Amino acid sequence: MEKINLLEKLGLFEEKWTPKIIGALNGQEIKLAKIEGDFVWHAHAAEDELFLVLEGSLVMKFRDQDVALRVGEMLIVPRGVEHMPYAPEGASVLLFEPAGTGHTGDVVSERTVLDQEWI
Repeated sequence: MEKINLLEKLGLFEEKWTPKIIGALNGQEIKLAKIEGDFVWHAHAAEDELFLVLEGSLVMKFRDQDVALRVGEMLIVPRGVEHMPYAPEGASVLLFEPAGTGHTGDVVSERTVLDQEWI
C-alpha cells in the first residue's frame, strides 16, 4: 500500500482537459484533471460523476442552471444529465467515476482522450 499525494500528482502534468488516473477501487477510477476555459456539452448515459475542486474554481453549467464550485466543494452530476464544465481562470479537480468512463461522454470532439493515462 502506498499513499497518494494529490499535489505531487498534480505536479506531474500540465495538459488541460486530459484526466489522469491516480487510483481505482470497487470498479471506480479516481482521476485528476487540470481545466481552463469551457469544455463540451455532454452527458454520460450510465455513469454518475463526482467533481471535487482542489484548486481554482469551476462552474458546472446545466441547461437550466449553473452551479459554482470553489476549493473544497464538490458536485455529483447524475447519469444522463447534460452538463459542461467551465473554469474561466483555471482549476484542478478530482474526479470519481466508473472505470472506463470517457470524459466527453456521448460526444466525440478534438478534446476526447480515448486512453486515459495512469500517473
